[in-house]
Formats: sequence, structure tokens, C-alpha cells
Amino acid sequence: MEIGSSSDKIFKLYDQLELLEYQDKFVVKSLESPDQGFSISRREGNIETLSDASSSEKPSKTSAIYGVAGTIRLLAGTYLLVITSRKEVGSFLGFPVYRVESMKFLACNEALRFSNSQEKRDEAYFMTLLKTVEATPGLYYSYETDITLNLQRRCKLMEGWMSKPIWKQADPRFVWNKHLLEELIEYKLDEFIIPLLQGSFQMAQLELKNSPTTCTLLSRRCTRRLGTRMWRRGANLEGDTANFIETEQLLELEGFRCSLLQIRGSIPLLWEQIVDLSYKPRLRIINHEHTVYFFLKIQHFLFLSFSLNSGAYDLTLHFQLFIQPQVVERHFHDLFQRYGETIALDLTEKLSRYFLIDTDGNILEEQKGIIRSNCIDCLDRTNVTQSYLARKSLNIQLQRLGVFTSTECIPLFAEDYGKFRTLWAEQGDEISLEYAGTHALKGDLVRYGKQTVAGLIKDGMSAVSRYYLNNFHDGIRQFHVFQDALDLVSGRYTVSRNNPSPFQLNSFESFSYLPVASALLVGGLTLTTFTIQQAGRSAQHYVSSVFWAGVTAGVMALVKANGRQFCSRPRLCGLL
Repeated sequence: MEIGSSSDKIFKLYDQLELLEYQDKFVVKSLESPDQGFSISRREGNIETLSDASSSEKPSKTSAIYGVAGTIRLLAGTYLLVITSRKEVGSFLGFPVYRVESMKFLACNEALRFSNSQEKRDEAYFMTLLKTVEATPGLYYSYETDITLNLQRRCKLMEGWMSKPIWKQADPRFVWNKHLLEELIEYKLDEFIIPLLQGSFQMAQLELKNSPTTCTLLSRRCTRRLGTRMWRRGANLEGDTANFIETEQLLELEGFRCSLLQIRGSIPLLWEQIVDLSYKPRLRIINHEHTVYFFLKIQHFLFLSFSLNSGAYDLTLHFQLFIQPQVVERHFHDLFQRYGETIALDLTEKLSRYFLIDTDGNILEEQKGIIRSNCIDCLDRTNVTQSYLARKSLNIQLQRLGVFTSTECIPLFAEDYGKFRTLWAEQGDEISLEYAGTHALKGDLVRYGKQTVAGLIKDGMSAVSRYYLNNFHDGIRQFHVFQDALDLVSGRYTVSRNNPSPFQLNSFESFSYLPVASALLVGGLTLTTFTIQQAGRSAQHYVSSVFWAGVTAGVMALVKANGRQFCSRPRLCGLL
């Protein structure tokens, strides 16, 4: 099937919208087709089409918005998520792609005044989570095409597929706001429904031997096990893994299109790594009644070991783990159905696998397998690994298209090679910000091909930031994607008046004890230092020194023994 052939009528979303605020409702309508739109009641959150909600009164405020990302119902009302700012970042198969720069939840909760005190407190906390969701990084979309499907899958779709509403074209695994769109879908507001993709979109124009080439890097984050770095690890019972990302490297040259797919994901086992104030919390396999365990020594944890020009980097980790066969089987069965063979060994001989179509849309090569990179976090080393494999595949593709001879490779073209490495480095930073809250470590290996002093300093700062975010912020952090908010907007946690308050069930607040412990530690160290300086003057000072040193050591031992209790943690859902 030819991409975007003239025989297909392309479905297009409204891209210029107007938000009208009335005393009793919000109205969203298209500037292109002013008779198309809908209203939502500010009191109960009920939605009506524009024809049923016409009003002669003048709105109190009118503003431009660029899309509706969905609605969510809480205890006291509905909240409408709208896109208030966007930026065009490139194109995917000829269609413009935008990044969400800012979003805003519009509150339709005037019924809140009729709620009891506990419901008001709960609603206030939920609203705090929604405020943080507004700053979610790495959200992309297009008004004219679906960007959740890779090139190979698009080429095998039936005729007329692109004439369907974009939300129907999309792969639900990669629709970040899938749960938020349910009510808009129910009211058949197809032209207003924007599937948002979280991940990364990078694009560069190359001039390889006077052959204009477009290189696009698109990463798609799966929504089945969303979460922050330390609170979503491993797999769930269905085999869905944390930080599962499909990365597509797309090469466009003189009408030809090449696509290379790689995937990454957390270790497909049931395991946890609960923060406890230590720099590297202990990894623990979760015992579950529905799994059967057997013992296996994993010698190649990442399934690959390779060398870079700057030196050898052996990424083989040696662990002795319990494997849960049922969980692993479900995970790889799903991958096999979607991608074909999942390569675990002998990777460098499989790099000739990629997808290629000619100017007429005819399929010349198919990617019948995929490389899955495993790692604890699937961030830093994984990005180094995938960028290396992508570079090797790019050389093969350019040789196949006649741009390179059999002895040429992209590192020979310094300017274009720099652009290629920048694509992967910036993609690594964006994915890391979404999952861990910091830039990727080892980014200079990708960007420059070697470790630099500036890179080491940056990695050190990022490591400290990760430690702080993991221990004190990931549960309820305000500036990045956080666990409670993701559980809320993804529908994993369902808000209901019939359920007990999740905040009453977890009354312990880590920050209520942490300042006390911190004050005791600082005070004890200060007094110990002072009395030690005076210890030689009298026995009383010596005894004081011993006493305060003992108090300080005791507090430190208490904090270390109860480290988990002093760390921030999610409140809405469990680990699995």
C-alpha cells in the first residue's frame, strides 16, 4: 500500500480551536467550521454537541487552543484537558508533527461545595496531581496522521485505513491519553480527538555525498506499565514491562524510505527495587502465587557486548536471578505476534534486517525480527547500545541505496555524523527525563563517541539528582511525570465516592519525620564536633563528646534501618 496515496481520503483533525468561557459552561469550537464543537457544563461536567448547546449570551473570555487531550472525572466533577501551546518539530512521512508545549485542565467542579470535608481534601490532592500532569514532557501529535504506527505496519494496512478517525488508526499501546479520550469517543467528537504519543521525536537533514537525506528518530513509550523509575520496575503478571519503548529510525532518500525498529524494556520478571535512602537499593524478586520459579544464571543480561571506537565497553552483567516462566512467556509472545523473532544473541549479524520501500510504495525489504535491549533502567547504557546498532544499520541501508560504497560509512562524513549522534543523544535525554527526571548518563558517549570531563561532571550531577528524586520526590514530585498522577490519568486508579480515601489508608507521611531525623543528625554532628574540640580540657567535655557521638550514631542507625519509611512513596496503586 502506498503511503498517502491519492486513492485514500486523509482524515484531518481541527487544528485551530476557540475556547469560550461562560458562567455555566465551556465551549470548544472549530475556527474552520464554526458550527462544529461541543460544550461542557461547569457544574456537572456533562458534554453536549454545539448544535444542542447554542447560546446567545456573550462569553466572559475567549482564547485560542490547539487541541483537546481528554477529560477525567474525579470526586466532585470533570476536568477538561486542553492544549494551550504547541511547537512544530518536523514531519513524519510528510505530515507535520507538533510537540505539546503547555496544557491546562479546566475545572468543571462547581459541585465541590456540596462535598464533605474528606472529599474536599481528596479532591484537592487529585487536583494537585492534575496540575503536575500539565507539565508532562515529551508529548507529540499530528493533525493529519497517526504517529503511533511504524512504517512497516502502516504499509500493510488495508485500503481506506487513513480515512478513519485518527484515534481509530492509532496503536492503543502508545496513546498516552487513551483513558482521557473515552468520554470524547463516546460522544463521537472524532475531529477533536487527538491521540498523544509520549516519547521523543528528533529530525535532521543530512547531505551525504550531495544526496539530501532526512533522518528521523521517533520513540514511542508504551502506556501499559507507565511509571517513574523506582516505582515501576520489571513486568506485571500480563508480561507488560516498565519503560517499554519502540524506537524507529526512519531514513528518507530520493523517494526511498528505510525503517529500523528497536525496542527496549525493563527486565521481564516480577521484581522491585524499593528506595530506602541507599544509593543502590537492593533488587528483590517478587514471589507470587501464580508464577512458577526456576533457577537460572543469566550471563548476558543485556544480551549484547560490543566495542566502541573509544574503547571496549562490556555491557555483560552477571546475576543469579529467579525467572518466572509464565511472565516471560507472555511478554515475548506479545513481542513475537507484533514484531516477529526477538533476537537475544548474535546481534551484529542480524543488522541487515530493516524495512525498505521504493518511490511507488513497493516493499523491497521487510524487518522480520527485532532487537530487544534489556537493562535495569533501560536508559543510559541502552541508549549507547541502540545508537551503535542504529549506526551499523544505517551504513548497510546507505550502501544498499548506492549512496555509500562497500568501504564507506557515516563516520567518514563528520558534519552529518555529528547530526546523527546528536539525534540519539537528545532522544536519550528526553526519554530519561520522562522516566527518571534527569538527563541520560553517558550521553557524551553517544554525542561525541568518548567520555569527557564535562560529561563526567554532568553525569555526577544527574546521579545526585536521581538519588534525590527517587527517595524524596518520585511518589509525589511536582515537575516531572510521577507515579500517582500517571496511575490517575491512565485509569489504573479509578476515582469513586464508594471507595475509601486512599490518603486515609496511608496516614504516615515521610516528610513529617524526615525533618526531625535530619535536625537530630545535624545537631548531633555539630555538638559532637564542638565537644571533641573541648574534650582535652576536662572529663565532663570528654563524656559529652562520647554522649553526642553515641546519639548521632544511634540516629544514623535508626534512619538506615528504617530507610524506606523516610522516602516518598506513591499512595494510589501497588507495584504490580
